Amino acid sequence: MSAGPLDGLRLMLADDHAVVRMGFRMLLEGAGASIVGEAASGDEAVRLYDTCSPDALVMDVTMPGLGGLGALERILAHDDQAHVLMLSAHDDLQVPTRALKIGATGYLSKRADPQELVQAVARVARGERYLDPELAPRLALARFGGSCDPAEALTEKEFAVFLLLARGQSVNQVAESQHLSPSTVGTHLYNIKKKLNAANSAELALIAVRAGLIEA
Repeated sequence: MSAGPLDGLRLMLADDHAVVRMGFRMLLEGAGASIVGEAASGDEAVRLYDTCSPDALVMDVTMPGLGGLGALERILAHDDQAHVLMLSAHDDLQVPTRALKIGATGYLSKRADPQELVQAVARVARGERYLDPELAPRLALARFGGSCDPAEALTEKEFAVFLLLARGQSVNQVAESQHLSPSTVGTHLYNIKKKLNAANSAELALIAVRAGLIEA
């Protein structure tokens, strides 16, 4: 039997609707994943996360109590390497913008095709950023509509580092491929974020999408 796209992955679900969680469970388990925990609120998601230690957390934005964004903030405060895919049915661009600012690994609309969810989970579990293909251009234009062109704002070396980081490489990976020390890459990253008015790597990815340098 052929391997599923999520084979071996341990996932946690957080959504206040039991029927939605059941649908997610069936879809993700059908793709090979194991569901190691389910939460019905943001507060419960925070409590369960440490116990479950999942490869990725799939979490709704709108939940009772702490809510998805509040839970995301607390989880990342305890584990800054947490892989979290945020889901929402809302069209408001402020929600995904806020989720990415906090540090979500990915963001996907609940209206996405089921296979889009499987693909998003697979990438997020690997630590790769994922932005809803329909939302990414709107997010980039809304957030960075007035920002300067990266190719013009950055030096040649900064631009090379920027592209690699925007594609999801870590500082250490960039350092190795560019034959630089991690501290030098860190300095470049600081300057890049300052020049492009970006707060984190997720925002760098949005800038690259807007500029047509990478695909969403």
